[in-house]
Amino acid sequence: MLIILEILPTQPFQPVVSPSPSAIAGWMTNANPPLPHAAVAQGPPGLVQPPNTAAFLKHPRTPTSAPGIDYQTADSEHLMKRMRTGQSDEVSFSGALHSPNIYSQDDLPKTLARTLHQGSNVMSLDFHPVQQTILLVGTNVGDIGIWEVGSRERIAHKTFKVWNIGSCTLPLQAALMKDATISVNRCLWSPDGSILGVAFSKHIVQTYAFIPNGELRQQLELDAHVGGVNDIAFSHPNKSLSIITCGDDKTIKVWDVTTGQKQYTFEGHDAPVYSVCPHYKESIQFIFSTSIDGKIKAWLYDCLGSRVDYDAPGHWCTTMAYSADGTRLFSCGTSKDGESHLVEWNETEGAIKRTYSGFRKRSLGVVQFDTTRNRFLAAGDEFTIKFWDMDNTNILTTTDADGGLPASPRLRFNREGSLLAVTTSDNGIKILANTDGQRLVRMLETRPFEGSRGSSQQINAKPPITLGAAVSNVSSPLAVASERPDRVLPAVSLSTLASMDIKPRISNDSDKSKTWKLADIADPAHVKALRLPDSVATSSKVVRLLYTNSGLAVLALGSNAVHKLWKWQRTERNPSGKSTASVPPQLWQPSNGVLMTNETSDGNPEDATACIALSKNDSYVMSASGGKVSLFNMMTFKVMTTFMSPAPAATFLAFHPQDNNIIAIGMEDATIQIYNVRVDEVKTKLKGHQKKITGLAFSQSLNVLVSSGADAQLCMWSIDGWERKKSRFIQAPPTRAAAPLVGDTRVQFHNDQSHLLVVHESQLAIYDSKLECLSSWSPRDPLPHPFQVQYTHAMVCWSTPDSVMALLVFSNQRASGSDAELRFLPTYPLPFLVAPALFILW
Repeated sequence: MLIILEILPTQPFQPVVSPSPSAIAGWMTNANPPLPHAAVAQGPPGLVQPPNTAAFLKHPRTPTSAPGIDYQTADSEHLMKRMRTGQSDEVSFSGALHSPNIYSQDDLPKTLARTLHQGSNVMSLDFHPVQQTILLVGTNVGDIGIWEVGSRERIAHKTFKVWNIGSCTLPLQAALMKDATISVNRCLWSPDGSILGVAFSKHIVQTYAFIPNGELRQQLELDAHVGGVNDIAFSHPNKSLSIITCGDDKTIKVWDVTTGQKQYTFEGHDAPVYSVCPHYKESIQFIFSTSIDGKIKAWLYDCLGSRVDYDAPGHWCTTMAYSADGTRLFSCGTSKDGESHLVEWNETEGAIKRTYSGFRKRSLGVVQFDTTRNRFLAAGDEFTIKFWDMDNTNILTTTDADGGLPASPRLRFNREGSLLAVTTSDNGIKILANTDGQRLVRMLETRPFEGSRGSSQQINAKPPITLGAAVSNVSSPLAVASERPDRVLPAVSLSTLASMDIKPRISNDSDKSKTWKLADIADPAHVKALRLPDSVATSSKVVRLLYTNSGLAVLALGSNAVHKLWKWQRTERNPSGKSTASVPPQLWQPSNGVLMTNETSDGNPEDATACIALSKNDSYVMSASGGKVSLFNMMTFKVMTTFMSPAPAATFLAFHPQDNNIIAIGMEDATIQIYNVRVDEVKTKLKGHQKKITGLAFSQSLNVLVSSGADAQLCMWSIDGWERKKSRFIQAPPTRAAAPLVGDTRVQFHNDQSHLLVVHESQLAIYDSKLECLSSWSPRDPLPHPFQVQYTHAMVCWSTPDSVMALLVFSNQRASGSDAELRFLPTYPLPFLVAPALFILW
């Protein structure tokens, strides 16, 4: 029997945003889905056609080895061989198809929610990758501004100036003397949002460190190109963050963001380079570039020249972009005659797969586009915003944003696709929102950004609150999650619930942040329970339970090694089809009646360590119950393959965030095996723990794997070369003896991919990206086994076999100190077989 609990939002709960499916799936034991989550794939049950690395790399040369770069190996040659032949020999889980029932037109942000006045023509836009309502803009007079769109407040503003004119080249000095006017060509955030980069129309690229209180600190100034710098992008080709630039001098350059050292120069275009699009697949990193003569080229990080020379439709200004899950490649461009082309590419063949219709014959300006939710495309044309479903070439819908748009407006989605920023003809910005986006900005309307800002400008200020939880200054090859760690939730006052002693590990900071006030959960009507239907009689306990990445289903693994799947359907009572305690889901089984059942060892299966992980498109599940690891097709429940015979047995599973063919497998013998499903071999074995592995968590933004073991040790491993970066034993709380701790230790990254939740029977703790403990809570008595925890925003939820369900609220996650307060939920008569199962849906 399974029970779903739902805390029902009432009027005082307005600060809590209704989550997207990816947010629901964000924190769950034994699952580390990539960000953002892909939708559930449709189509036949067979394995999905894999993404091939640089589609267009049809004429590769054998690359030479480069210091510090470990991906230019035989693997890349093997991959390129498959590209040339269009062959696939891998098991792939990142399908390019998405169910048409996952999203509807209502999910598109089309309702005008905010209008901001920048004061000069906006040339570039980019939403912060973590703080969903922070918008970076650059203008035609060289200014940059940062807006909190919820409160309509401009929290930072910088006018253009050369920081060190003496270090500039003579051509730049001459250009500035001749004409001092300068424009922003591109501005964007680094993957973790700690740095922003600005490309200008004359030679220069500048980067700033972004402090969460709105302060911008000068970081790097590059005299990057002769002429204009037309585009920039962040990438992570080595062990440090890099910035890629391209310009009028027909070159692409790669620079170290920290030192400013030039790492690569790519030459080969015959015209100014218009845009760059870095990407990677199967650990092979590359860059697409386009020039104003319509040429598309692709480069590996070496000195062997372009691997590709293709023509873009329109033969003029073209930009390229991947879908959020990295499986589909699109380009949008406009010819000199005003003909615009939005297309999807077949990477395997280097050919156009799909051409989208709906553009006017003569576009007035270069059409800009963006993608969202792995499902939709949007482009600005004919004084409107036009939307397409990625799988349909006809226009899905349009909006004019209540008028005032230029002929070819610039646009940008936020990470979750709930907000869309659009430029206006009167030097402003309009923010369009869907239902979730409207709730998000409404929540922040009367809570402006507060803090030390220097030259910031406040507009329509309301009574302030203070933001906490700084964004970690860590780079990443991919975007991070879309939660808002700066909006720290306070301790919840629950007048009817019992409390326990709280023992913060770090002393209180004298400079406390103000926090939001949430309503008491005092009325039992605010908590709704739902027993999941189960027609299959079984007496086994549920030992692993998680949401699918789409948030539309629940998957359970029993102690008898059998899996069960419950799906919510679209009905009149639940038109969205999303998980809820108001409508029961259906226990789903294929027509042949087959059950997903793991192989077990010779012993009692209930004594085995169970582990489970889902592919990012929810099409496949990897699972083990003491025997071999099984790969199941979620559509048919059939076993696709089994591998890794015990002993030792697998104790924890996690999918690699960039390649679902790579599995991290924690073992009973304290090792971690990095297993390649495609070639059925162990690529490397990680050693560092002294007892069995009990937790694995990947972070895309940190580019690391964190492991935990029954030795109460945390280890951080680099994804690039799998070397151990650091390790740390968790410390015993003051109330316990000073002897080293032992026992199962679990780890989970928060959706911000920077904060790490560590759970041991002696404590729950939050660690930062350097494995430094920020805050912790210690119970009077050890937490009983088994336990399951969930961490969302600044709140931890867990359940135990005796049906104790609790909320632990960290009211301040500053590195210098924190508070923690524990409140118990009302006790429900939940039998032991429910444990470990606590799912709270906001």
